[in-house]
Amino acid sequence: MCSITVLAAGSLRVVWPRLMTAFERESGISVTTDFGPAGLLLQRIEQGEACVLFASANSAHPQTLVEKGQAIHTALFTHNQLCLSVTATLAAQGRDWLDLLRDPHLRLATSTPLSDPSGDYTWQLFDRIDATHPGEGRALKQRAMPLVGGPQSTAIPAGELAASWLLNTKQAEMFIGYQSYAPLLKEKGNLVTLSIPAPWQITADYAFAVCQERAQPLAAFLLSARAQQIFKDAGFCSE
Repeated sequence: MCSITVLAAGSLRVVWPRLMTAFERESGISVTTDFGPAGLLLQRIEQGEACVLFASANSAHPQTLVEKGQAIHTALFTHNQLCLSVTATLAAQGRDWLDLLRDPHLRLATSTPLSDPSGDYTWQLFDRIDATHPGEGRALKQRAMPLVGGPQSTAIPAGELAASWLLNTKQAEMFIGYQSYAPLLKEKGNLVTLSIPAPWQITADYAFAVCQERAQPLAAFLLSARAQQIFKDAGFCSE
């Protein structure tokens, strides 16, 4: 069986096995995947690490590889949004997401900007908050604790989700992360995810970079109706 190597954003870790099982059955091609913060994966590829396909949570990363001649082409393949995860105790207070975020007595954990696109999207959210509530977004950037997704971040234990691990170990009372994790967090029962409405919501654009021709079948599969349904079932969105 032919085999290819993929580097993929950590936020794809949950849905990826379902995708690759379907792909391998259709194509007869096996896939070995290494997950990590997309910004750090990009650095590894730029430094020469071999990669057949790079699946990023930030569409700018694959485009960078194309411009540098390290990838053949790029395309968007799914989207995500942000949500605020809080403890059940906080949720029971009936306060909305923005009121909770603005509370200086609550600790807010995030992913790490520049290293992890989730952190970049979170900082964009803070900018949007600042546009409607001057000074509030800047204050959030100063208060936020980028505890995951950075080169020096403590590794999240195997089988854990960042939000549940950080909140259950009392490292924070709130965490901003991807909406696609909401169904899994709901199953845990002790956390609540609050949606972030327009006009503040940020859409995360996921794109792949085809680094070698051997990745073309996988690239086509990720754009297929079957793959798109798998993404939708896993909590990702179409736009």
